[in-house]
Amino acid sequence: MLITKSHLAQFETSVGTKFMARLMPTMEEYLEKSQVGYIKEKAIAVFLSHKHSDNEILEQVIELLEKIGVKVYVDWMDEDMPKETSGETAKKIKEKIISNEKFILIATEDAIESKWCNWELGFGDSIKYADDIAIMPIAENDGSWSGNEYLQIYPTIKTKYKHFTTDYYVEFNNEKTNLEDWLKS
Repeated sequence: MLITKSHLAQFETSVGTKFMARLMPTMEEYLEKSQVGYIKEKAIAVFLSHKHSDNEILEQVIELLEKIGVKVYVDWMDEDMPKETSGETAKKIKEKIISNEKFILIATEDAIESKWCNWELGFGDSIKYADDIAIMPIAENDGSWSGNEYLQIYPTIKTKYKHFTTDYYVEFNNEKTNLEDWLKS
């Protein structure tokens, strides 16, 4: 089943998340503590390609991935990224796609139309296809998603239900792998 916007919102308020929230820092605490070296390096680092206008969805996806125990890279959270978009921005993004073990495109309607997201996916494809790249289609609450046909060639992150990190999996070539296992492979 595709992940809907309401799935992500329900994940955020689920019993499992509330329990885990007591164990894990909030996003603000994470950012603050990671800047002073409080958070130890995690085994896997993930580059998240996304549309900046999808901030609410992005925060929910970051929470989901961090609960699994991976380090998440988001370009606008990087203090070394240029303030104005330029060729230097593209160079740094390429470096980050290479240095992060996994690449996930948060495939919302806006992201699919974004020149930057498509460029990042194309570059990620050349570096990571197919074991270390996946798309996470975010459907409307009615379950509809009008992704481009070329996205069908990539592993896809889906959900069985909606409440726990164990409910998410990566599907590729009719095989399903638990998301946590895929992220740590």
